[in-house]
Amino acid sequence: MNASGTSEVSLKPQPLFHEANPLLGRLSIDKTFHGDLAATSTGEMLSARTSVENSAGYVAIETVSGTLHGRKGTFVLQHSSIMTKGVSQQSITVVPDSGTDELVGLSGTMNLEVRDGKHFYKFDYSLTVA
Repeated sequence: MNASGTSEVSLKPQPLFHEANPLLGRLSIDKTFHGDLAATSTGEMLSARTSVENSAGYVAIETVSGTLHGRKGTFVLQHSSIMTKGVSQQSITVVPDSGTDELVGLSGTMNLEVRDGKHFYKFDYSLTVA
């Protein structure tokens, strides 16, 4: 199945737990999804920039809570993405067995895209009912 829509993201810098490195960052995530996924999420992100413009990487975990095509529940997304000189490679996956309530059995992958400052998502998923 497929879900799509827009999202609004707020990233807030947080202190690092170890000695500060100007290329490393830690951020909190607050997100609102609109469209087929009507939800909010919170999470944590670790990022790394490089001396080469538009090359970076990040990992993140976020808990999503809301409705997916009318089914209520929560699930966790795991991100591991890199950008090489502006070319992005994303891996955003539902953590296995993280779905709750009407989203138990959820699996899938999400793709995020930013166009003209607006955030869009495409979510390819399946829901295995036990």
